[in-house]
Amino acid sequence: MRQDKLPFSRRQFFKTAAAAGAGALLASGGAVSAAQKTALKAGDKVPTRQFGRSRIPVSILSLGGMFDIPNNQLLLKQAVRWGVTYWDTADCYGGGASEEGIGKYFRRQPEDRQQIFLVTKSDARDPEGMTRLLDRSLERMKTGFIDLYFVHGVRRIGELDDDTRRWAEKAKADGKIRLFGFSTHSNMERLMIDAARLRWIDGIMMSYNFRLMHTPAMKEAVAACKEAGIGLTAMKTQGGGQIKTDTETEMKLAGRFLKKGFTDAQARLKAVWDNPDIASICSQMPNMTILMANVAAAVGDTALSMSDHRLMARYDRETAADYCAGCSDLCESALAFRLPIGEVMRCLMYSRSYGDPARARRLFSSLPPMEQRMLAKADFSAAERCCPRAVPIGRLMKEAAAELG
Repeated sequence: MRQDKLPFSRRQFFKTAAAAGAGALLASGGAVSAAQKTALKAGDKVPTRQFGRSRIPVSILSLGGMFDIPNNQLLLKQAVRWGVTYWDTADCYGGGASEEGIGKYFRRQPEDRQQIFLVTKSDARDPEGMTRLLDRSLERMKTGFIDLYFVHGVRRIGELDDDTRRWAEKAKADGKIRLFGFSTHSNMERLMIDAARLRWIDGIMMSYNFRLMHTPAMKEAVAACKEAGIGLTAMKTQGGGQIKTDTETEMKLAGRFLKKGFTDAQARLKAVWDNPDIASICSQMPNMTILMANVAAAVGDTALSMSDHRLMARYDRETAADYCAGCSDLCESALAFRLPIGEVMRCLMYSRSYGDPARARRLFSSLPPMEQRMLAKADFSAAERCCPRAVPIGRLMKEAAAELG
């Protein structure tokens, strides 16, 4: 049998994947094989890396907090046992339930607080609003300080000004936060380079995966952040797009990695960890299956080969138009009337790649009604001409209006 052929049919593969549970094959990890289960031994711990110039050791796998934390307290305890001690949440996750769930855990397990590198985010931009949200987060999570405080979903560096810097310095002096930074889903590379020039940003969380990590722009951005001492956390690491694909290369990838003892989803995590300049991967792990799979990937010593990376690059080339890379300033600025293409692409990603249509609809419903209506009518041909990945923007905007509106 040829080594690049699966030992079963396409139909059998997807039937098996479905039986493993849809959630186990989504953006956070993969189904756990017998080999992966046995790879986790008593005492196994996720490795750590130093977080930027702070040199604080953080687990290379971060627990993303956008799930029902209040009712998954045992999962948090198991995460600690396996060394997943970087916990990420936000003031808006679950309407505050995510932070409250972490507070519930620390109230019962106060001794674990010192092990946790705790991150939360602010939707506010002004100092008064940030102070209000930070104090509320501290109260919700039953803690006296936040290890890393992010401004959430930054699109342009102008959102962070001297008032922001002074606010961060005071919050640090008051002992409320240790580090400060921002998360971003859009225009990541430009933002990272601009942040490196500021010299007062401690950490950045950005979309980063096998599709993005090898582009010249992202390499330049990561290098700039490394030189500036900014700790980097990768999110959206599976590289799932707005269009579901089923290519021969995708099948070849799945078969190749299964022979090595891990899934293609775990391989995509390993691809990101291959860059030592990425401190941690933030992954939504709402159940024990996905937590176990991702921990197994982190502690496993089977590395990706150059051939593996080349095959993943080939898959990206074949499906380039299925994935929005987040460079929304390019396409949005090409329109006569600016529309939130990047945010709509994010909605489609949550619905189609993450299998979370409810979350996608909530995000879509937050867009101004006039913009929602215009998505089905506007001419996006100029935006499509600007897209470096040839994404069919117009078709996807119309589909989003129909599916999520």
